[in-house]
Amino acid sequence: MDYIDTKYIPKGDEVICIYYIEPNGVSIEEACEHIAAESSIGTWTELSTMKPEIAEKLKPHVFEIDRDSRIIKIAYPLDLFEVGNMPEIMSSIAGNIYGMKIIKNLRLLDFRFPEPMIKSFKGPKYGINGVRNLLRIEHRPLLGTIIKPKVGLSYKEHAKVAYKSWIGGCDIVKDDENLTNQRFNQFDNRIIETLDIRDRAEEETGEKKVYIPNITAETKEMIKRAEFVEEHGGRYIMIDVVTIGFAAMQTIRDLNLKLVIHAHRAMHAAITRNKKHGISMLTLAKISRIIGVDQIHIGTGVGKMEGEKEEVIEIQRGITEDMYDINPVFPVCSGGLHPALVSELISMLGENIIIQSGGGVHGHPDGTESGARAMRQAIDAVMNNIPLNEYASEHTELRRALEKWSG
Repeated sequence: MDYIDTKYIPKGDEVICIYYIEPNGVSIEEACEHIAAESSIGTWTELSTMKPEIAEKLKPHVFEIDRDSRIIKIAYPLDLFEVGNMPEIMSSIAGNIYGMKIIKNLRLLDFRFPEPMIKSFKGPKYGINGVRNLLRIEHRPLLGTIIKPKVGLSYKEHAKVAYKSWIGGCDIVKDDENLTNQRFNQFDNRIIETLDIRDRAEEETGEKKVYIPNITAETKEMIKRAEFVEEHGGRYIMIDVVTIGFAAMQTIRDLNLKLVIHAHRAMHAAITRNKKHGISMLTLAKISRIIGVDQIHIGTGVGKMEGEKEEVIEIQRGITEDMYDINPVFPVCSGGLHPALVSELISMLGENIIIQSGGGVHGHPDGTESGARAMRQAIDAVMNNIPLNEYASEHTELRRALEKWSG
């Protein structure tokens, strides 16, 4: 069966996938034929069971092949898929095709889902505007931190660090990706203690504050933890979206709780880091948006974590651009951020970001509260078009941070 048709014009209701491909011992055309077949109605040989009407209705089309860039585009009929079922969709467009011997490298770079498929998912409940309304912050980046060390603190120690972060100026305090329900810091105790201190910080600062507990676990346990957070006055939950999987992500969103869903991307680099193989972070971020997270990590382009500026900007665009009527996701920048990087970060990505600084807050020479103040001062300086060094001359916390991290 011939799947290649470079004169084919995709229909508006088809799924479009963009792949990078390196064939293994065959032509790029032959590799394209096998990818299109394996991801849809075909297999490695001719089939006596293949009816002409099946091929006519469900056959995908490889409609573009760029031999120089090795980028191909495939259009899949919508009827190939079960809408509202992200695991099935991904099993098709990013499944067995990675295991074929005729493929040396293959990477799903991007996709376009048609409106009926996108609207079969809930999408973000809050998104950027909903989060801003919740926190009553209109025109600046949000400031968050992660409790450090990642693990090891008791629940009472954890809450004290959160308190210092909030009164110093952080809007958001969250668990790190590997803190859940360890013996030294049990989930239920941590939630009750930290939310109680959140309320105290709100009274003292007059600002809305957010605590994001990590509920990542087996799916039924995650449901219990999410409901526990809501019952105790929490406003947010965090899930490690790659390790829990697409199905569990859907399950948590479909609970339709009054909770903002923060998506951590732990383990993503195992899938995304090889630029010639796997799945791009752009793809994972857009899938997470369609399913319905409200915030997701996108990298920084300026900190410690891998991710070029162009890629980070591309991901930001993918989770915030118009996608029918689903809400845009709040981009979260984290990984090696400190006050000296705030100006460059905002210049690159604008004000609709969450700046999340762990070591850049808790590693301040004068401690957590001063570290939070320094980060908030850096944001204030940038938003008022004042150079950081000039602003630091009258703000001790920022000056001390710049002395440590400006080099």
